[in-house]
Amino acid sequence: MLDYCVNLFQDIDLIVYGRKTYELMIPYWPDVIKDPTSTKAEVEFAQAFDAIDKVVFSRTLDKIEENARIVHDNPGDEIRRLKEQPGKKIAVGGVSLPEQLIALGLVDEFDFIIHPIIAGEGRRLLEGTNLQERLNLKLVDSKVLKSGIVVLHYLKQ
Repeated sequence: MLDYCVNLFQDIDLIVYGRKTYELMIPYWPDVIKDPTSTKAEVEFAQAFDAIDKVVFSRTLDKIEENARIVHDNPGDEIRRLKEQPGKKIAVGGVSLPEQLIALGLVDEFDFIIHPIIAGEGRRLLEGTNLQERLNLKLVDSKVLKSGIVVLHYLKQ
């Protein structure tokens, strides 16, 4: 999974998170780089992750890592602005922020990563989200990783 993500990061200029997901990822992954017990795959992922600029949408954060910036305004307006700029892809992570951006029609590609684990609880993507119209997707790639994880890559039609 980590190798897959390192390859995925090669096509990404920017990662966009909400506060909760950001606080799950930072400082965990930057600390992995310094940890001598980390595996090679963990370090490679952490380095690739650390090198990408980040935007964090938060009303409460006031301090953030060096290659990140906080946006307190409307996520939709900021993503529209970012999409107009030249560059590679923008990745979005978490649950709440992607839901907002999907509902606004601002997500063009979807990577669904299915882990062979049944949690039985927790937030589910698009739970309680009202889409303005049906979202049709086209499967353009699928991979089964050695771990049993399945990755499905869809484009919005």
